[in-house]
Amino acid sequence: MKKFRLPRKEKKSFREKLLLYPADEKGNSLMAQPDRLQKDYDAWRQGILRDLFDSKRAKEGSKEMSEKLDPEICIPDEQLREYVNDFFREDLRSSAFSTFIRAKNSKTAIKAYYNFVNAYHIYKTGEDSYGNICCLALDSAEALLRKENSIRRRK
Repeated sequence: MKKFRLPRKEKKSFREKLLLYPADEKGNSLMAQPDRLQKDYDAWRQGILRDLFDSKRAKEGSKEMSEKLDPEICIPDEQLREYVNDFFREDLRSSAFSTFIRAKNSKTAIKAYYNFVNAYHIYKTGEDSYGNICCLALDSAEALLRKENSIRRRK
């Protein structure tokens, strides 16, 4: 059996890439090594593999994500309290609720409020990965409010 070999320049081109097979139904992907394995190289030639660090694809994914999370949606404060109580643990609830109320009334941090509400709606439909975005929205709102307060103090 003949050993699989690639030309040096082509082999080097794979060193900067992290290539993955398409995700299965659970979202898991296998890593491919087309510089070492013939079947991975054949899959790459057929266009089956995707580069994890492809900037063009990352921009498209980011654009899709922002389209889901950025639509303006305002809910009553009582409903916001229900969302916060349902999602956050007990010791964070009151501070998270007050942060989102302040973000809702802020010009700079309102986007974090929208992100939380939209991510919560998607999270409730069964996509658990959006739970992380709910937490990130809280962190983002706190950071933006801190920044806004420091700018006010300077004036």
